[in-house]
Amino acid sequence: MSNTFYPLQFHPILKERIWGGEKLKTLFNKPITSKITGESWELSTVEGDVSVVTQGSFAGKSLSAVIEEFPNEILGAAVHEKFGKQFPLLFKFLDAREDLSIQVHPNDELAKKRHNSFGKTEMWYVMQADKDARIIVGFKEDSSKEEYVENLENKTLLSLLDSVTVNVGDVFFLETGTVHAIGAGLVIAEIQQTSDITYRLYDFDRKDANGNTRELHVELALDAINYNKVETKKEYTTTIDQSNTMVDCPYFTTNFIPLKNKINVKKDGASFTVYMCVEGSFEIEFEGQKLSYKKGDTVLIPAALNEFGISGNASILEIYIS
Repeated sequence: MSNTFYPLQFHPILKERIWGGEKLKTLFNKPITSKITGESWELSTVEGDVSVVTQGSFAGKSLSAVIEEFPNEILGAAVHEKFGKQFPLLFKFLDAREDLSIQVHPNDELAKKRHNSFGKTEMWYVMQADKDARIIVGFKEDSSKEEYVENLENKTLLSLLDSVTVNVGDVFFLETGTVHAIGAGLVIAEIQQTSDITYRLYDFDRKDANGNTRELHVELALDAINYNKVETKKEYTTTIDQSNTMVDCPYFTTNFIPLKNKINVKKDGASFTVYMCVEGSFEIEFEGQKLSYKKGDTVLIPAALNEFGISGNASILEIYIS
């Protein structure tokens, strides 16, 4: 690949988690070696966990280094202007063999003040779901700090929280402040702001291999929680060979593309685009070249590559900043 800008893929950054399993290997062929791998960070510039390019002229370089050299060309003019040389999003696949802890993320203002970080607005796309798998998303009814604290202390917090059964293709949009937990038996594609700030509220009194419980952040969370009932599930259309909007928020836009034929894509250079293949396989054609992708692959299209074709038989998440 002699041309400067081309679709970029990255080495997955694999994370062991107390709740993780082996589905990232069995479903996506990720190179995991542990039976408790919970996360594959596909695209990250979180400090200490920066993605490295796998192929082409940028192979072996970190995403941060490539952005440093070519901020407008990679990020896009509008994204560069807004965020500087920071890559503003984080992309992951998650495998929950067990329930995740009940947690909440702070908003931009609180995260900046306390951690000098972005907040963590995020969305989930359900890629695989065992029978009766569930998630927790917010409160069943409007609540209050006092009611929440009382139930937390009495270990009856679950009675306040909304638990819903999920299926493949379900989409949930979690604004900061939404109390949530991914349940056992789910594989999820997660798109979020670049932030690793999580306040853990309750962890089912679990202990790790060394007999230790995980740290909770009860006090920090009190001012971060939205105690009102929220609607998190997103309905969306599935028109073939079109970008169907799932989530459109100030932090990212995510579309669903049910691909059956070929689409010609034209971009305006304002933002990068990321494609996450959630089913099937597809090819990207650009400047006389073709690259192939399969389920579980994530690819970053630099903003400077503004005309290309996509063909194949696949379900694809398309993400950019508008």
